[in-house]
Amino acid sequence: MIIREKSVFKKFNWRYMVIDEAHRIKNEKSKLSELLREFKSMNRLLLTGTPLQNNLHELWALLNFLLPDVFNSSDDFDSWFNTNAALGDNQLVSRLHAVLRPFLLRRLKSEVEKKLKPKKEVKVYVGLSKMQREWYTKVLMKDIDVVNGAGKVEKMRLQNILMQLRKCCNHPYLFDGAEPGPPYTTDEHLVYNCGKLVILDKLLPKLREQGSRVLIFSQMTRMLDILEDYCHWRQYKYCRLDGQTPHEDRNRQIEEYNAEGSEKFVFMLSTRAGGLGINLTSADVVIIYDSDWNPQMDLQAMDRAHRIGQMKQVRVFRLITDNTVEEKIVERAEVKLRLDKLVIQSGRLVDTKNQLNKDEMLNMIRHGANHVFSSKDSEITDEDIDTILAKGESKTEELKQKLESLGESSLRAFSMDTPGATTDSVYQFEGEDYREKQKIIPVGSWIEPPKRERKANYAVDAYFREALRVSEPKAPKVQVNKCKELRTYVDHSLVSVSVSVSRLAVTLL
Repeated sequence: MIIREKSVFKKFNWRYMVIDEAHRIKNEKSKLSELLREFKSMNRLLLTGTPLQNNLHELWALLNFLLPDVFNSSDDFDSWFNTNAALGDNQLVSRLHAVLRPFLLRRLKSEVEKKLKPKKEVKVYVGLSKMQREWYTKVLMKDIDVVNGAGKVEKMRLQNILMQLRKCCNHPYLFDGAEPGPPYTTDEHLVYNCGKLVILDKLLPKLREQGSRVLIFSQMTRMLDILEDYCHWRQYKYCRLDGQTPHEDRNRQIEEYNAEGSEKFVFMLSTRAGGLGINLTSADVVIIYDSDWNPQMDLQAMDRAHRIGQMKQVRVFRLITDNTVEEKIVERAEVKLRLDKLVIQSGRLVDTKNQLNKDEMLNMIRHGANHVFSSKDSEITDEDIDTILAKGESKTEELKQKLESLGESSLRAFSMDTPGATTDSVYQFEGEDYREKQKIIPVGSWIEPPKRERKANYAVDAYFREALRVSEPKAPKVQVNKCKELRTYVDHSLVSVSVSVSRLAVTLL
């Protein structure tokens, strides 16, 4: 509305400008941020739960909005507080605190609401189904030269492999042609072909019996389509919110879900669209279906339920596919959160190592490849949900204690890989040479079957390029021949006659 009615708002001299969810203007070059800076106001107040997500420059953008004359240079601000010379400099940290003290008032939820119970997170490790394993193998075999590090590897290609492997972990039906049909049916095959949905199918009935209500977050809108089909099949009443949800529907669904006595059991949300600025305290269970590259996004998603006004203890279940790339993604997020804490405590306010390099991406792709190739069958467990959750709690606590016991140098080298495991080559498994198999199987033959009907078109490639911070290749410049200038010819004789007639008319008058 601000952008649409900007001409009206600019007419007033505002006494006070209060901006909620102020992290939306952390990019000073965004359209909204530039527009708000044009408004005249005597006082300004910013409200946000996440003033700092990625780097200290975001904090400068907020301070610049409050006092543009004082914080007028981002380069100076970055040079003061974001240099290698600041490592371990307590005096520099004290200087920053002195600068921020007049402008920043911070209150934790635990300080404001004493009755708010801490949230409890459990990592639930699931196995691959037979179909998932087949598609995971196809992706690795299609790019077997990359997996083995043969020749020069482009970062964009590694990013694409990571994206395809994540789709395998979420659900094989994200690949066109994987779903059996036509005719396409919504029944039990939707569940038993995906390890995560098998766990979800065991978990949701238990939560419903306990009187809980559930938020499910996923990165992919197409995955929400599949979850929507599942809820239809199991007759769970639900709401859904993603980036394509109109503003009116967004507010209506939130109110409907939070209404007293609401029959809505599940609320499905995309992490980026539904992870900020929404109050859903009527739910007490959060399921992270797939983890975000930025751990702060997942924390924000959890806080949709774990916030002031919540009367129950919030339980968070993070689904992770065992022995796959997802383990490495979660590992990196856990290490990043722990490192951020150590970095701030030691006086470094920003960790400069924030981008995935090629070696890290390749290590993620290789993780679990031996295990995937060597096993042919489904690894979905028949254990009851209580046993599965108990194992998840044990493994979650073990990882937490291990991370807390490590120093910074150990954290940077930390890995959940099995000691002694080799990742030099993934060609040989169970006596079979997959280089020969690759020659037999035509590359790309498995991408062409009929497409599954989708309720939304989702730019998966664009999302992962942003998440991995990989720049798109620039298109080659095309030489365009300019058209010759067209000259306008004026008949001066007609002009002179017209002028003469006009003068004559004036004379006669």
